[in-house]
Amino acid sequence: MLTYTIKRLFQLIPILFVISVVAYAIIELPPGDFADFYISSLRATGVTVLEDEALRIKEQYGFNAPVVERYWRWLENIIFHGNFGYSFEYQKPVNEIIAEKLPLSIGLTFGALIISWALAIPIGIYSAIHQYSKFDYFFTFIGFLGLATPPFLMALIFAWLFLKFFDYSVLGLYSPEYVTAPWSFDKFIDLCKHLILPVILIGLQGTGTIIRVMRGNLLDELKKPYVITAKAKGLKFRDLLLKYPVRMAINPIISTIGWLLPALIAGEILISIVLGIQTLGPVLLRSVLSQDMWLAASIVMILSLLTIIGSLISDLLLVWLDPRIRFERLSK
Repeated sequence: MLTYTIKRLFQLIPILFVISVVAYAIIELPPGDFADFYISSLRATGVTVLEDEALRIKEQYGFNAPVVERYWRWLENIIFHGNFGYSFEYQKPVNEIIAEKLPLSIGLTFGALIISWALAIPIGIYSAIHQYSKFDYFFTFIGFLGLATPPFLMALIFAWLFLKFFDYSVLGLYSPEYVTAPWSFDKFIDLCKHLILPVILIGLQGTGTIIRVMRGNLLDELKKPYVITAKAKGLKFRDLLLKYPVRMAINPIISTIGWLLPALIAGEILISIVLGIQTLGPVLLRSVLSQDMWLAASIVMILSLLTIIGSLISDLLLVWLDPRIRFERLSK
């Protein structure tokens, strides 16, 4: 297990390098840079900026260097100094912005993942056992409805419903009276109230898919000969269900972390923008609009790293839980 983990960690190095290239290239694709954005903003307010002064601003920010040179400078600072650069829009180091916003983004995403599994796995088991029942059709309909509805639209609908029927605004992290208030137990409770809805909305994105995967896998397992033989020998169905078929059917659910985590992160960004939650989502949007490339590229790279970590976690869990995977690895 240790050898396998070390091998997978070394495999991440070239993947991270490719991600850094792609992330920086995507941010550099639009014409212009932050200096052009800054100069345009000054001119829009009536400030006259001469060409010589514009060139001086570009030289000051280092945008007169070639793209490849700027990329290597950015990557070198990350590798050797742990420095992701400087945000021109926020006028502070990128490390400080990420350290401030990233914990909340991770908390929302993994909280949503737990809620998604806690809802989807029991519902998938129930739907498989009671195939074609009224509840099976109901959960199938709800699952497809969740898949078909964009997360930002659900956020808008629920924000309106809470304001209309409960006279309570779910926008932001705090109610207006707690924004500048010192930390207290009441402020913590208010924070939890504002986080419940985003976590649920983010988690519902993957719930429908996991329900269908769990239901289909368990139906296949229940039709296999070992289940029929166990029933014939008088083993209680509840003991049989939890010990064998569910254990085998849940393996593909674990493997879904690799693709479910990117979907949850993308949903977290959209929902955070709509609900005004100060995570990396609004920061990423603002940095892209202002062409703050070091901040935007760093956020894209870190979010991509989280998806890779999700795939790594799913692979390690599968190796740990499924003896067949361990046997295949040892036989090579």
